[in-house]
Amino acid sequence: MRDRRRRRASLLSLLGATALAVTAGGTLVAPAAAAGNVDFATHCIPPAVAGIPPIDGTTTAMITVDNAAPKVGDTVTVTYTVVKPAASNPTAISLPADIMTPSGKITLGGAQTGDVTVVGPKKNDPVAGNAPFPSFSMTGTFTVTTAGAITLSPGDYNIHTSYILELDTPCTVTNAPAPVSETITASPVQQPNTRAITLGSASGNPGDSVTVNGSHFTPGATVTLAGRSGSSQTADTATVTADSAGAFSGSLAVNDKTTTGVVAYEGASWTSELGAGPAAYTVIDTTPVPDNAQKISTTVRAGTLSMTQAGDTVSLSAVDYGKGGASGGDLNTVSVKDFRGGVAGWSLTGKVTDFTGPGAKIDAGALRWTPACTTEAGSPSTCQAGSSGTVGSAGATLASAPDGTLTGGEFTVDAKLSLNVPAFTPPGTYSGVLTLTLS
Repeated sequence: MRDRRRRRASLLSLLGATALAVTAGGTLVAPAAAAGNVDFATHCIPPAVAGIPPIDGTTTAMITVDNAAPKVGDTVTVTYTVVKPAASNPTAISLPADIMTPSGKITLGGAQTGDVTVVGPKKNDPVAGNAPFPSFSMTGTFTVTTAGAITLSPGDYNIHTSYILELDTPCTVTNAPAPVSETITASPVQQPNTRAITLGSASGNPGDSVTVNGSHFTPGATVTLAGRSGSSQTADTATVTADSAGAFSGSLAVNDKTTTGVVAYEGASWTSELGAGPAAYTVIDTTPVPDNAQKISTTVRAGTLSMTQAGDTVSLSAVDYGKGGASGGDLNTVSVKDFRGGVAGWSLTGKVTDFTGPGAKIDAGALRWTPACTTEAGSPSTCQAGSSGTVGSAGATLASAPDGTLTGGEFTVDAKLSLNVPAFTPPGTYSGVLTLTLS
C-alpha cells in the first residue's frame, strides 16, 4: 500500500511539473528558425498538487497568419507556435502521448487592439524522461476592424493536462506585451463606384453633339466628358459641373471617326474609381467617295466568352490516419477566351460540395485554394487571380478581369488546392465536386 501511494504521489508531482514545463501546446510541429521568432520571459504556476514552486523561464515563439494584407472586414487565421518551450521534462519518467491541451491569447496592437483566443488539439508525442519538450501550436481567428498596421505578439496561455487528474498550469508573459512576432497591414474597404452616364443617342455624324447625362458624381465637382477610341482618349472633350445631387446634363461634340464610346470622370484624367462609362457611341462616316475611287469596308464580328479545362479529375496527396492534415494538389488548368469585344469584364468562380467517403464526410469548408492567372500577350484585358482562402459551398472567386473601354483576350487560370483532413477520418477515398462558373 505504501509503495502504491508513493508511485501515485510521484505521478501527481510529475503531472504538475509537466504542465508547468510546457509553455504552449497543440499540434506537434518541427522547430524552425523563422524570422518571426521572438523570446520572452514566462512565469508559470503549477497545480498545487504538484508541490513545485513557480518556474520562470524563456519561451521562443512565433506567430503566423494566413493573410498578411487583409481588407477591413476580412477574417484572419492566426497560429501561435512555441518553437522552443521554456523547460524540459523535469523527471526521469516518460510522459505518454496526447495528454496536453493548450489554449492562450495573441495580443493585437497598432491600428487594432485586443486579444485573440487560440486553442490547440489534445495531441502530443510521448516525451522521454529529462528530454526537451517538443514544439506545439494553437490557432484562432479574428476579424479586421481597422485599416493600418496591426501587430501580433504572443500572450498568456494555459496548459491543461489530462493524465490521472485534470490539471491546469497558467503561464503569463512576465513583461507584457511580448515582442512583436508578426505585423499585418489592413487596407480599407473601397466604396463601390456608383457613378453612371447615359447618352441621348448611340451614333451621329462627324461633328454632331451627343447629350451626356450623369448621376452619383461628387456634388459640385467639375466633370470631364471625353470620347474614347478603344482604350485611348480622343481630342473631343468638354466639361460640366455636377449639381448638389451629383447629377449633370451636358453635350459633347464628337469629331473623331474612330470613337467607340464616351466617358465622364472627375479629376485630371480618367480612372475607374472616379469615372463612369464608357457608353457606346459610333460615328457614322458620311465622307463622300471621291471620283474614280472605291470605299472598302470590312466587319469584325463579336464572339463569345468561353472556357475549357485540361481535365475533370484531380487526385490530391494522401494523408495518414491519426495525423490528417493538408492533402494537396493542383487544379486542372482552365483556359478562358473572351472574344466579345465589348466593355464588360468577366468573373470565374467556384464552389465545392462536401467530400464524402466510407461512412464519413469532410466539410466543403476544408478545401482552400491559392489561385493564379496569366494573361496571354496582346490581350486588351489583364486578368486578376482571386484571393487565397476557403472555397466552401458558398463559393469564391478563382479569377476575374475588370470592365474597361475595350476588353477581351485569352487567359490561363490555375490554383494550388489544399484539403484539411481531420486526424481520425476513417480510411478510404473521399470525393467532392468543384463546380466552376464563368460569367
